[in-house]
Amino acid sequence: MGWFLGCVVFALIWWTVLFAVLPIGIRPVAEPDTLTGWRGAPAAPRFWRVVLLTTLIAAVIWTGCDIVISSPWLSFRHGWLALPHDW
Repeated sequence: MGWFLGCVVFALIWWTVLFAVLPIGIRPVAEPDTLTGWRGAPAAPRFWRVVLLTTLIAAVIWTGCDIVISSPWLSFRHGWLALPHDW
């Protein structure tokens, strides 16, 4: 996998993992608004912790994708996924 495709795949994986990690550990404000009852934004979002966790998980998933893409395990040129030669 080239550097550009690697960056694109990492960005896609990162955004997907972000939306999976985002709700972890988030608690609403204890007291709702007296007029509307709306709790609003989380009390302590800890955004940098979410970004770090997302980056670590995305790096592990990206490494696995890079190994599979770069290896001959999943190849359309050789092996059981290859097209027949007379096609």
